[in-house]
Amino acid sequence: MTNDFDSHEFNPDDELEYAPEGDDLEERLTGLDDDLVLQRANALRTGLQEYELSEEDLDVLEQATEDPNAITYLPALPVIAIVGRPNVGKSALVNRILGRREAVVEDTPGVTRDRVTYKGEWNDRRFSLVDTGGWEPDARGIDASVAAQAEVAIDLSDVVMFVVDSNVGPTSTDEAVVKLLRRSGKAVFLVANKVDDIRQEPEAANLWSLGLGQPWPVSALHGRGVADLLDAILAELPEISAVAKQEVGGPRRVALLGRPNVGKSSLLNKVVGEERVVVNELAGTTRDPVDEQVELGGKVWRFVDTAGIRRRVHLAQGADFYASLRTSAALEKAEVAVVLIDVTEVISEQDVRIIDLVLESGRALVLAFNKWDMIDDDRRRYLEREIEQDLAHVSWAPRVNISARTGRHMEKLVPALELALESWDTRIPTGKFNAFLAELAAEHPHPVRGGKQPRILFGTQASSRPPTFAVFTTGFLDPGYRRYIMRRLREIYGFEGTPINISMRVREKRKR
Repeated sequence: MTNDFDSHEFNPDDELEYAPEGDDLEERLTGLDDDLVLQRANALRTGLQEYELSEEDLDVLEQATEDPNAITYLPALPVIAIVGRPNVGKSALVNRILGRREAVVEDTPGVTRDRVTYKGEWNDRRFSLVDTGGWEPDARGIDASVAAQAEVAIDLSDVVMFVVDSNVGPTSTDEAVVKLLRRSGKAVFLVANKVDDIRQEPEAANLWSLGLGQPWPVSALHGRGVADLLDAILAELPEISAVAKQEVGGPRRVALLGRPNVGKSSLLNKVVGEERVVVNELAGTTRDPVDEQVELGGKVWRFVDTAGIRRRVHLAQGADFYASLRTSAALEKAEVAVVLIDVTEVISEQDVRIIDLVLESGRALVLAFNKWDMIDDDRRRYLEREIEQDLAHVSWAPRVNISARTGRHMEKLVPALELALESWDTRIPTGKFNAFLAELAAEHPHPVRGGKQPRILFGTQASSRPPTFAVFTTGFLDPGYRRYIMRRLREIYGFEGTPINISMRVREKRKR
C-alpha cells in the first residue's frame, strides 16, 4: 500500500512527542564517512529483495542516484478536459469516471467549486480530469462564457470530452464550441449524455450533424456506455501529457498569482516597464496566453501567462472558478509561483486557496506581501498574527515585503526566486538520505503501536521539482512522525520555497 503524504497537511501539535531538544543530528551526519554511507545504503537496497515490491516500486528504485545534480520529474499525467453547456451532466460524468462523488452536482447551472482538476484511473492508467462545470453566464450572453471556458480547458488538455445533452440536441452554443474544438487540433470525443436506455439512442445519432464524428451515447447517471467511452479515450491518450510536461532549459518560468486587485498588473508593469530587455509575445492568438520575458537582477526570466489571467478574468461572473482555471493553466507552465497578498486587507480564504493550488501543482513558492508602504505598525502586528495562523503550512516559503506601485524592495524578489528554485531542484543522494533516516530513527525511534514498531527499510528521492521522497517501511508511520521527518529534512537540507512530498510504501516480506 502506498500512502502519499502531502506537505501542506499541517497540525503543529501531532509531532511534539518527536521534537528533539538540542540533538546533534546535523553534526553526526556531517561526520559520517561517504563510502560507509554508500555501502550501508546499498545493503539496505539489497535487503528490499526480501519484500513484495510492485512494478511502480521498482521504477522508483531505479531513480535512486548519488548525483546531487540529477534532475528528474515524475511524469506529467495526461489531461482529459470535459467541456459543454450548463446542465448537460458534466459533473455527474466526472463523478462516474472518478468512481466517487467529488464534483458538486446540482440542477442549478453554474455551481461554483474550488477544485477543477481531479486525478482519475481506468484500467491501471492514471490521468488528470479538468472539469469546466462551475461557471456562470455573464452579461455578454451564454455563448461568450462557454467559449471562454472551453478555450482554457482545451489549452490544458491532451484530449477533450465534449458533452451534449442528447435529449436537447445540438444548440447554437454547442456549435460555437465545435468551431473552437476543430481549430484546436486536439482529439475530441463527442459524448451524448442522458441516453439512459436503448430507446434513446436515435437521439444520440442526431449529433453526427455537429461534424465531430461518432457520438458516444452514455448515461452519466447510470454508468451506461462510460466504460466503452473510457476505453476509446485511453487508446488516444498519450502516456505522458504533451501539454503538462515540463520544459527543460531556457529562462526560469514564473507565474504571478493572486486574487483580483492584489497588484499583479502593477508588479508586472513595474518589472516589464522599467527593466524590460525583451517582451516576447510567444503566442499572440486569442486562445494562447502571452508570456513576458524580462531582465531582473541580471538574469532573463519568463513571466508565464500573466497577461492571460489579467485579460480574460472579466469574461465570467463565476470569477473564483474561472480564475482557478487560469491559475491551473499558468502553474502547468511555470516552475515557481509568486503569490501576491494585499497587506492592507485581512488574509482571505481566497489567498489561502491560491497558495494551496500552488502546493497541489508542486511548484516552488514565494510569498510577496504587496502595498507594504501603505500599512502602519498596528496593521503590521495584526498581519503577523494572520500569517502565523493562516499561513503556518507554508512557513518555509520565502517572504518579500514590496510595493509594486512604487517599486520599493523589488530587488528582494530575485534572491527569493533563486532560493525557491534552488530548493525545488535539490536532490539528496540516496546514501545520504538513508543515513539521515537511520540516524533520525536511532535518536528518536518510532513508538510501538499495537505491539509492533514499524521500521524504515530504505528511502530514496524519487524526483526533484518538487523534491519527492519514497520511504519503504514495515508498517504505517504516525502522521506526526512523518511530519517530524519532513521538518528535520527542512532544518538540515533547507528546502526553503519548495513543497516536499513523502510517499510511504508499506511492504510485507515475501512468502517463502
